[in-house]
Amino acid sequence: MAFYEVYSHPAVIRYKTSVCTKATVFLVAVLCLTYISPLLVAYRSQGFWIKRSTYEEQPVVRFQYQTLLVAATSTKGDYVAWSTFPHFNNMQGANLRIPTVSVREEDENHDGKLDRLIFRLQLPLKPEEQVYSVQLLLTFSYQLFRMSTVLMQSLAYVQYSSSVPGAQLFISGDLRLQQRTPLPHRGLYTVYNVSVVDGSSPFASAYDLVNIIGAYQDRNLTTVLSCPGPVWVVGRAAGSPFQLDAEIRYPMEIISYRPGFWETVKFAWIQYVSVLLVFLWVFRRIQTFVFQNQVLPTIPVPLGKPHFS
Repeated sequence: MAFYEVYSHPAVIRYKTSVCTKATVFLVAVLCLTYISPLLVAYRSQGFWIKRSTYEEQPVVRFQYQTLLVAATSTKGDYVAWSTFPHFNNMQGANLRIPTVSVREEDENHDGKLDRLIFRLQLPLKPEEQVYSVQLLLTFSYQLFRMSTVLMQSLAYVQYSSSVPGAQLFISGDLRLQQRTPLPHRGLYTVYNVSVVDGSSPFASAYDLVNIIGAYQDRNLTTVLSCPGPVWVVGRAAGSPFQLDAEIRYPMEIISYRPGFWETVKFAWIQYVSVLLVFLWVFRRIQTFVFQNQVLPTIPVPLGKPHFS
C-alpha cells in the first residue's frame, strides 16, 4: 500500500543560555588544562628559553714560532734563558744560551686542520751547570669559524721543577680552550687578536712571566696546556745538552655561545608543542577510558503491535 504526504510542518527548537554558566567555566578550565599546562611544564623544566648552548668544533691552530725559556741551573738562583725576542736576549748577558730547536706540526687525519705540534729543544750547558726547573712559553694563533668567527692569539705555558737535576723533560698534553663567558652566535670576534708578548718593547717588564701570565689570565677566552703527567728524566751525561720534548695536540672543543633570537624561539616552540602533544594524548586516553566504562541509562521499549489511527 502506498503512502502520501498530506501535511508537514517544520519544528524549530532553540536552546538559550547565558555566558556565565557552569558549562562555560568547565570549557575554560579544559582549555587552560590543555594549552596552558604544557606551557608551564615546559617553562619549569629550566630549558624553555635557552640562554646558553654549545657546539663542537676543532679549532684552526698554528704555532707562532715565538718561544721564551727560563731554566734554573742551581738552587741559589742562577739561571739561563733564551727567547725568540731580540730585546729579551739582549738583556740576558752571560745568562743567554742559544738552544737548538726543531718544530713540526702534523695533520694526522688529513682534513686540512693541524692536529698536533712536536717541539724539541736542546739547551747547551756548561760542565758545572745543572737544570733544576724549566719555564717554557709558546704562542699560538687560534681560530674558530662555525658560529662566530674567532681570531685570537693564545699561549701554552709549561713549568716543572725538581730537587734532583734533570737531563730531559717530556710533556704530552692537549691545548684546551677555556671560556669565562659564552661567545656570540655570529659576527667577528677579534678582541684578543693581539700578541701575548710585546716583542717590540725594550723594557724588561714586557718579558716578565708574572706580568705576561697575569695579563693573559684576565682574558675571558684563553687556552691552557693540559698535561697530566710530565716526565722528568735524571742522569745527564757530562757535556750533553738538556733536552725538552713536547707533544701538544689540538683536540675537538665544546664551544659555549649565546643563541640568537630565532634559535631560542624555535627551541621554545618545539618544546611546547612536544609537551602539548603529550597532554593531548593523555586527555584522549582519559576520555576514551571514561566513555568505555560509563553506564548508559536503559530506555524501555514498548512491546506489542503499533497502533495507527
